[in-house]
Amino acid sequence: QVQLVESGGGLVQAGGSLRLSCAASRSIFSINAMGWFRQAPGKELEFVAAITWTGGSTYYEDSVKGRFTISRDNAKNTGNLQMNSLKPEDTAVYYCAARFRRDISYTRRSDYDYWGQGTQVTVSS
Repeated sequence: QVQLVESGGGLVQAGGSLRLSCAASRSIFSINAMGWFRQAPGKELEFVAAITWTGGSTYYEDSVKGRFTISRDNAKNTGNLQMNSLKPEDTAVYYCAARFRRDISYTRRSDYDYWGQGTQVTVSS
């Protein structure tokens, strides 16, 4: 079992930046992957980005490619999502998720077993 806690959300103007962090309650050296998802009001949960913990391979949803960067810090048991050039349509609650099992998919809710409570990101125009 592991608990995940997101931080770093807030209100920012369009074009600005935020850095989200996902802190784990214990060592997550052995996790397979961490992902970030978001859910805007009235919309379904959407995949944003994922990273494999060992190899560091990254995956992004098309609308955030070139603007968001996912990373991990084994020493601090954290994952991060750097968000630049933010747009109003990025407004959502952002969730981090993790899994220990191996899987070839990274973009579905069911690909992850542990979830944080979410952090609000609001981008004003």
